[in-house]
Amino acid sequence: MSLAVNLSIAKTHLLSRKKQTLVAMLGVTFGIAMFTLMISFMQGVNQFLEDTMLSSTPDIHIYNDVKTDYSASVAAQYFKGQKVKVALYHPKPKEIQINIKNKDAIISDLKKNPAVLAVSPLLSTQVFYNYGPVQLNGFINGVNIIEEARLYDLGGKMTSGRPEDLLTMDNGMLMGAGLAEKLNMRTGDMVSLATPTGNTMQFRLVGIFQIGISAIDNVKSYVNLSAVQQLLGKDRNYITDINIKLRNNKEAIALAPGFEQKYRYKVESWETANGSVTASNLIRDVLTYVVSITLLVVAGFGIYNIMNMTIANKMKDIAILKAQGFARKDITQIFLSQSMVIGILGALTGIALGFLLSYALSRTPFPANNNFVSLKYFPVVFRPKHYLFGMAFGIGTTIVAGLMPAVKASKIDPVAILRG
Repeated sequence: MSLAVNLSIAKTHLLSRKKQTLVAMLGVTFGIAMFTLMISFMQGVNQFLEDTMLSSTPDIHIYNDVKTDYSASVAAQYFKGQKVKVALYHPKPKEIQINIKNKDAIISDLKKNPAVLAVSPLLSTQVFYNYGPVQLNGFINGVNIIEEARLYDLGGKMTSGRPEDLLTMDNGMLMGAGLAEKLNMRTGDMVSLATPTGNTMQFRLVGIFQIGISAIDNVKSYVNLSAVQQLLGKDRNYITDINIKLRNNKEAIALAPGFEQKYRYKVESWETANGSVTASNLIRDVLTYVVSITLLVVAGFGIYNIMNMTIANKMKDIAILKAQGFARKDITQIFLSQSMVIGILGALTGIALGFLLSYALSRTPFPANNNFVSLKYFPVVFRPKHYLFGMAFGIGTTIVAGLMPAVKASKIDPVAILRG
């Protein structure tokens, strides 16, 4: 028989049992809608956590990974060649310089790399913040503020002042919001810094930033690189780290080994430095796909049951159709097309409902929390591949669910049915 005739019969079957058709379609609809909502939300959470992590972690970090060597001693050198045993108890490590010695050449070479967007030299040290009677322990980073702002988008994290204000004075300082609150400081105030070796220097607060991570906001400040060099009594070539921002941060783990071999310093990608975050993102993704696909499979079983019930109720109709000359492939086509219609309609409505639910969640205000000033709404991402995957899987599930009952219907013996 012609395809048009088969589709007309399938349409009649679908409309004759509207409630069953609607229930089957809603099963697919809600399965795909929940899949879309869950994957969009979980991907949004992963993206937010990654962005928050990268707001304090460079894509690639170069530093001097110094390891103290206790294998040699003055005593061992003195008795060299003699048959004596030299035992060392609680040896004192020698003073080791942790700076990067050829920093200008490395930075110049990195800036020529097309994969590199920004390079920021860094000199970090532990300090004591002294403001009136208050004394707090923390860290200070000496940086090139223009490059540092490109690395971490500091401009979007300032609660007062601008990163560029650090260039207006040699002893200017950008301070974390939590630290400024503990010291009860405001823009324009002076604070005294002391290093563990006893060096002191005063700085004027020109801006306050808030990353959203208390471990940073409560202890960290930025000043000009030359100011920290002066505070530590070092020359202008003394730095301890080089931070790199890539045009595509997904390339970090592939580029890091090459940089380490080339520059002979320890090189660490953001994925290596934050392995637990990357692992948790993967776990959330797998969990989301497992739960969502389970919903779609359950919807498929619902279609399978409904198609079986339809075939059981249409036994005589199937027998009459086969007696009139309908081939097995026609019977299969009739019932398979019914499941396909349910799947396509359910998938389309599911995609639409999933988008609406995702959009509604993305416009839902996030509960007020001073630690996350950058998060105004729940994080949701909208990626076409999620919708395409949900639609393809939903339609595929319904086809598989409808195929077995359709094949079963095509094998029915009309003579046995008509005889009763």
